[in-house]
Amino acid sequence: MNTSDDGVDSTVTEPTVTLIQRIRAGDANARELLLRRFLPLLQRWAHGRLPRQMRDLNETDDLVQVTLVKALARLDQFESAGPGAFLAYLRQALLNQVRDEIRRHQRRPEHAEIDVELSDPDAPALIERIVGSERVRAYEQALATLPKRQQGLVVMRVEFGMSYPEIAVEVGSTSDAVRVMVARAIVQLSRALGGGQE
Repeated sequence: MNTSDDGVDSTVTEPTVTLIQRIRAGDANARELLLRRFLPLLQRWAHGRLPRQMRDLNETDDLVQVTLVKALARLDQFESAGPGAFLAYLRQALLNQVRDEIRRHQRRPEHAEIDVELSDPDAPALIERIVGSERVRAYEQALATLPKRQQGLVVMRVEFGMSYPEIAVEVGSTSDAVRVMVARAIVQLSRALGGGQE
């Protein structure tokens, strides 16, 4: 990632919605900028999302690229619900690709017998997996209760690790204002996770 002195990725010079409009108008340069902007974010996010036995860096990169290509092919159908909406759309599309890959892998016959009683020392215990999946489900449900703008802010900052200056470009604001907006969104998310308790 190339960053300028103010911490903004050099591929982030205009909001995603503007790039999408340019792509729809046939601007190939905008398409390339969009790919360069989101490919590293999605690769970072996807790392470790596949089960251990399927984790191949090339396979993960392939899933990310397939997701981006499919999303760009359907760009005319995408309707922005505000800042961060396209990233949320890509996140969901990639999550669907990961789930499809897991199902495909599970249907594939194994070449050798595997003793299911033998545990993988690196795999979490069953209870840890259940608690982990419950936490993810609770997070997803709490995130869904936030207004779309706050959802986008949380996804950009927490899940994709975008900097405040990068988010500021997306929402058309300043880094300081974004820092406050993200903090408020995270407080709202925490309240939703805690069942509304303060």
